[in-house]
Amino acid sequence: MIFNTDAFAKKYALRYTMILAVLLIAPLIVYVGLLLQIDDAKVKLALENQSKQMINSMQKYDNSDKVYHFPRYKAYKSALYDDKYQAIFTTLDFTPNAFTEGFHKKSNHFYYIYTLPDSYYFGANYLLVSTTHVANKIYYFAALVMIAIVLALFAFSFLLLRNFSKPFEKLNNQLDNFIKDSMHEINTPLSIINLNADLFANKYGNNKYLQRMKSASKTLATIYNDMDYLVKQGRVEHKRQEIDFGEFINNRIDYFQEIANLKEIKLEARMDKNIYYDFSKTKLQRIVDNTISNAIKYSHMQTSIEIRLFRDKESIVFLVKDYGVGIENVEKIFSRYYREDEAKGGFGIGLNIVKHIIDEEDILLDVTSTLGKGTTFQYKFN
Repeated sequence: MIFNTDAFAKKYALRYTMILAVLLIAPLIVYVGLLLQIDDAKVKLALENQSKQMINSMQKYDNSDKVYHFPRYKAYKSALYDDKYQAIFTTLDFTPNAFTEGFHKKSNHFYYIYTLPDSYYFGANYLLVSTTHVANKIYYFAALVMIAIVLALFAFSFLLLRNFSKPFEKLNNQLDNFIKDSMHEINTPLSIINLNADLFANKYGNNKYLQRMKSASKTLATIYNDMDYLVKQGRVEHKRQEIDFGEFINNRIDYFQEIANLKEIKLEARMDKNIYYDFSKTKLQRIVDNTISNAIKYSHMQTSIEIRLFRDKESIVFLVKDYGVGIENVEKIFSRYYREDEAKGGFGIGLNIVKHIIDEEDILLDVTSTLGKGTTFQYKFN
């Protein structure tokens, strides 16, 4: 029942940011790819120009000179190879992986191979010019743009969704206050009805009309308790304590006995003794009450409901089996406001509360059902 504007805005802002970021970053990737191609072209052009300078230097060499000083550059490495790819001269700090004429790349080494005329340049057949280059500026630019896009999208989405959800938060608070006020108003007359029904039964004895009235008030009380749990969910801490499991369930069976009697349903309880469990009484009551009340609601007249509590190795098993109409869509029964039979009444919130509790407390639930034959709910408390 709690609507948190900031949590809502943050949750959906993240989703929209991811979707929009993919759409916007895709063109950025294409653009960065083009920048990298242009960068590669610049490196290749520089290597080609450098190789031409080296060839010009070798062409100017006069054989009468005793020593030829091969040109050396800080940013470039070079080498001469014979026809068997053996180095005649080299300043390289890596081994080339190809000797075909043209441009090549090995790791972050770009190099250009130029085929020389046979035996003209000191017996060399190949000139190799290399440089080390990493497009760090381009990657840095791309990273900054991507981060800026994501941050801008998230900030924009968060502010937009936050402002968008403000009216819903206000409406939710008003509805929440209305429900709390309504429940407070319901609680008082409901308590008076139950108290006076008990006093009337003690003074004048029970009758079928009084029994129906008490059964209806207990059904209403179960719905009231579900609504009260929903209103307090996330706001109230349900303290844990050691509970006599069998005694607790027997008390709840006694509570629902009058409702079962209206349909002449027999509640058959078999409880193992001395089973204690550390748990919240409020949460356990929601599990037990909703399971038993649903079993009664969807059972056929003059049938029975089996209620068992026993140990299974290290687990405590609470089982409720009815012989009623069965469940058509077991997967859907835990959805809030879902009801398979609209004529049976209720708001469809009881089993949704149960699902929330068992997920929160790591309780295993197995539901088996056959249409027209009945349903079994089996809870495993570890």
